[in-house]
Amino acid sequence: MARKSAFRKRRQNRLGMICVSVVVGMLFIVIMISRIELRDKQQAYIRREEALQAQIAEEEKRIDELAEYEKYTKTAKYVEEVAKEKLGLVYEDEIIFQAEE
Repeated sequence: MARKSAFRKRRQNRLGMICVSVVVGMLFIVIMISRIELRDKQQAYIRREEALQAQIAEEEKRIDELAEYEKYTKTAKYVEEVAKEKLGLVYEDEIIFQAEE
C-alpha cells in the first residue's frame, strides 16, 4: 500500500507541476501580447507628439509674423497705403492718371 500511495503522490505532483507550467506559460503569452500592444501605442503617441510639436512650431512662427504685421500696421506707411487703396485719398499736390476704358 505504501508503494501505491507514493506513486499517487508523484503522479499528483507531476499533474500539479504541469498545471502550474501551463498557467505560467499562458501568463507569459498574455504579457507578451500586452507588451506588443503597449509598444504600438507608444509609437503612435510618439508620432502624435512629433506632429503636435510641428504644429506648435508653425503656430509660433505665425505668432511672430502677426507681431511683425502688428508693428507694420502702426506705421505711417501702412496708414498711407490703406488711405490710397481703400479710401481713394490722395495728397493735395498729387496728380492721378487713370487709364481710359
